[in-house]
Amino acid sequence: MSSRTSSKHLNQSQVSILVEQLVQTVEGLEKPVCLPRHQLNLYVDHLEQMVALFDGNDEYDYSAQLQVFQEAMQDVGIHWGLLGVESYDEDADRYRTTSEMLSALVQRIWKLTRSDEYRRVKHDQRHQAREQGNGLRRYVDGMFAGYARLLVVRVNLYYRTEAQARLRVEHVFHDVGKLIRARRYNDIFDHEVGYVCSVEQGNYHGSGPDERQGRGFHAHVAFFFDGSKVRGDVYKAQQIGELWEQVTVGRGCYDSCNHDKERKYGDRLGIGMIHRDALALRTNLYSVMDYLVKDDQHLRLRPQGRRTLRRGKPIR
Repeated sequence: MSSRTSSKHLNQSQVSILVEQLVQTVEGLEKPVCLPRHQLNLYVDHLEQMVALFDGNDEYDYSAQLQVFQEAMQDVGIHWGLLGVESYDEDADRYRTTSEMLSALVQRIWKLTRSDEYRRVKHDQRHQAREQGNGLRRYVDGMFAGYARLLVVRVNLYYRTEAQARLRVEHVFHDVGKLIRARRYNDIFDHEVGYVCSVEQGNYHGSGPDERQGRGFHAHVAFFFDGSKVRGDVYKAQQIGELWEQVTVGRGCYDSCNHDKERKYGDRLGIGMIHRDALALRTNLYSVMDYLVKDDQHLRLRPQGRRTLRRGKPIR
């Protein structure tokens, strides 16, 4: 039985990555043995938050790893009791200690990660990323078929550190939706001919989850403008970033990929003004599109039925 701990509160993104980390660690074991004590402590300290992540589970679609954790949790009988998270061991006719609970959970996770269903879901996620990349390349080709030059503006949409503590993935979708809808009445987007938006989840770095730093939930956007009508991509990126700060009521911040782009990207430059016949720049633009659907920053959970990748048609 686990009494309520006083460990530092993690945000939703950090907890979901911690759950994924546990499943991936267990998946890599040759046999379902107990994790070393130093690894076990990491999960003991945050077990309640890991379990609480799945409260109201009908609201989210989960990644393959989180689905396994949720199923294993149910199989082991982990639930909320009067004193916190608990699990009853019917064979021993008593409640499990926290270490015993995690040990049972680890063994069940190990078995589930050997199933064909789990392997299939993981494969489907990687396949989807490849298909999305191919679809974005066709999307770019379609715009070049109608416009000789495209002005490509790339902005990374983040949240300030102090705003991340209570940030939930549905908040990001809400804010991104406000930004996309703002295109209809804001002259920043005059002569826009298309856009791509991807909601993602960055990993964290540091010695432990309490000290980890990272971007967490965020979004990448690319807006395409008629290059015969619009110039000044650096200023355009700044305008879009400032609009993001407005729609998030100051909780958001941004990074302009177009600022100092030649120095940052060199021969890999694929944003700014691109002519349809500039094959090298166009190839680099394809790489930019691939980056927007990369699998290593996939969402571990998302509001049910919501798409992580959006692309649009001209609004004018």
